[in-house]
Amino acid sequence: MKTAYINGIILNGHEDMTPTLGLAVLVDGETITGVIPAGEVPAEYTAVDLRGGHLMPGLINLHVHIPGSGKPAKKQADTKKLVKLITSNALMRRIGMNLCASYARTELMSGVTTIRSVGGIQNFDSRLRDQINQGKVVGPRILAGNMANSVPGGHMAGSLAYEAHSPEETAGFVRKIAQDTPDLITLRITGGGLDAEKKGEPGVLRMAPELVKAACDEAHRLGLPVAAHVESPRGVQVALENGVDTIEHGAKPTKEILHLFHERGSALVATLSPAIPYALFDPAVSHCDEMGQYNGKIVFEGIVECAKTCLAAGIPVGLGTDTGCPFVTHYDMWRELHYFCKFCDVTPAFALSTATKGNAKIAGLGDALGTIEAGKCADMIVTRKNPLEGLDALRELEMVITCGLCINAPKVKKLEQVERD
Repeated sequence: MKTAYINGIILNGHEDMTPTLGLAVLVDGETITGVIPAGEVPAEYTAVDLRGGHLMPGLINLHVHIPGSGKPAKKQADTKKLVKLITSNALMRRIGMNLCASYARTELMSGVTTIRSVGGIQNFDSRLRDQINQGKVVGPRILAGNMANSVPGGHMAGSLAYEAHSPEETAGFVRKIAQDTPDLITLRITGGGLDAEKKGEPGVLRMAPELVKAACDEAHRLGLPVAAHVESPRGVQVALENGVDTIEHGAKPTKEILHLFHERGSALVATLSPAIPYALFDPAVSHCDEMGQYNGKIVFEGIVECAKTCLAAGIPVGLGTDTGCPFVTHYDMWRELHYFCKFCDVTPAFALSTATKGNAKIAGLGDALGTIEAGKCADMIVTRKNPLEGLDALRELEMVITCGLCINAPKVKKLEQVERD
């Protein structure tokens, strides 16, 4: 089907984007075929009148855990028990897959047309990706990470990550994960703020350098990039020295770390959303004890400083929500952009470009996604208000277009507790 989107205000996704009127965006099937003067639309195109809405590229969320809802709880859940239950039999696996599909659909309906999963249940991520690609399920494009690779006592080990005891075993887990054709391999190199055992020591190195190297070498041999959960300077250095392609979260960088980023051509994926509840919320709301709040502030400040320093040094910085963490839902990518502006001192235009063009490039999809121009995939969203004047405009969408499929008036079911708090 050939469609022309007319009477819209175009935000093309580039860093210097400005609202542009008087143009029509032509779409043939899944592809943008042109951006032309509105008066020159060929007769064979069916017009869709945007009535002055703002048309922009679909958002890309680079850090998602599909099985998590983000619903906060007073007590941290036992993820090992939950995953064991969900994978215990065929019926439970089907329920788990259906839940993941509903969460992925929520991402899409909130304007995220591409997600990158960085740790999930068994091969659920790649199975869901394939179902979406085959048209069996409506959802965003998925770059699937499936199970992560960790060590005993490591972050999410035994639930969303395998537990390797040696370099040979971790390389074996990479091969096992690769059998389900993921799009990337993910590692859990350090602990996090939630599982820190001592005050002042979040992000403790868990995965030995030789295991990190073995995993990266095997992943790269198989043609797969490597993303790594890292929340301490030591962890970042170990990750970069041993071949990690994207640092997820980050920590206060040293000169050596900045040199390694440049030398390796690696990128940072900043995730401000999950650290904020622990660092800045009232403990009565976050259900966080004094040690958790103290460590949360260290993690938050490290992520912010890493992002700001990398930006200043010309190192690619992308954005992800770490959806699944408490208070971080599948419909709140707009908050990550807002926090990026507020705490990293960037403009709304730069934040929006980072979440579209920049994220597409980091994901290896820069030729296909991230901007509105001929030859790119028709992944777009429409808001009534101008997000360059306030990123909360992204909370209310009039339209989502995914691979050329137009969804009018998309709706998401919001979590009352998150909205209230």
